[in-house]
Amino acid sequence: MRHLPIVILTLGFATPAIAGVDSALSQHILPGFNAFAQSADTLADAAAKNCQPDAVRPAYQAAFDAWMRVADLRLGPSETGALSVGFWPDPRGFTQRTLSRLVAEEDPVARDPTGYADVSIAARGLFALDMLIYDPAFSSYASGSYTCDLVATLAADLSNQAEALDSDWQEGFAATLRNAGEAGNTTFLSKDEALRALYTQILSSLEFSAKRRLGEPMGTFERPRPELAEARRSGRSLRNVVLAAEAAHGLSAALADWPIPAADAALETVQKAAKRIGSPTFQNVSDPQGRLRAEVLQQAVTGLRTAIKNEIGARYGIEPGFNSQDGD
Repeated sequence: MRHLPIVILTLGFATPAIAGVDSALSQHILPGFNAFAQSADTLADAAAKNCQPDAVRPAYQAAFDAWMRVADLRLGPSETGALSVGFWPDPRGFTQRTLSRLVAEEDPVARDPTGYADVSIAARGLFALDMLIYDPAFSSYASGSYTCDLVATLAADLSNQAEALDSDWQEGFAATLRNAGEAGNTTFLSKDEALRALYTQILSSLEFSAKRRLGEPMGTFERPRPELAEARRSGRSLRNVVLAAEAAHGLSAALADWPIPAADAALETVQKAAKRIGSPTFQNVSDPQGRLRAEVLQQAVTGLRTAIKNEIGARYGIEPGFNSQDGD
């Protein structure tokens, strides 16, 4: 984990800090990874029984929902492990190109769930499945076809990744966070440093939603880019924004040991703004009214970020640090 110089105003919050870390782990993070592992396992079982799109889609949607609770964490095992679960944004189309090559060449790795771990991250995880089971260029495959086998292997590989993340968090990195500041812990040299790391994830997630999940399809007024919306093929673009906001709020509530009414109200504003969006994949951002509603949602997400900074960051006396999504 990369560390930048840390500026923390201690203000006597050492005990609440570690209590907040414990709550964040026990109430939000660890249950989140466990739920994702279980849902990914269900998806793998479904694909193994019937790898055609209609049979796989319900379990896929459930697995993606579970993933969104922890999708934007980028520390510990997730700093690199999350990349191959959710490879996005992909403005250069690496996922489509890599999958197209695998199918065209009928690369035997598509029938090797263990060996598939060595395939480019662009052809792994949820977004590769999104393309195979929703994009008409791929999704017309027949039972017993190469692409059908590829879907089953991708689902099995995703389950392996989810299990590894769950295990690495449960059995390793959680203790690293909880034991921050103790002898031998070279990752977090103080309890406040662990708190700051989790706080950074919350703010970075909301910034990612505003700038990427919303900003990518919005593009500019002169050139909107709805084709770049996250998970648009599976109709999840708007849903992911809301789920990410709810996850950030949930982690915030666990991190604080006091009420956060401003953040509660800000989340409600996000949810209300989302209901006014006319397209679940932001395909109407070319229309002035559609764009305006997307901008309102973007402002609401930013407002939630500000509320969390005021209610948690200010009270703990911390500023966010580096996050691996910051350079996206």
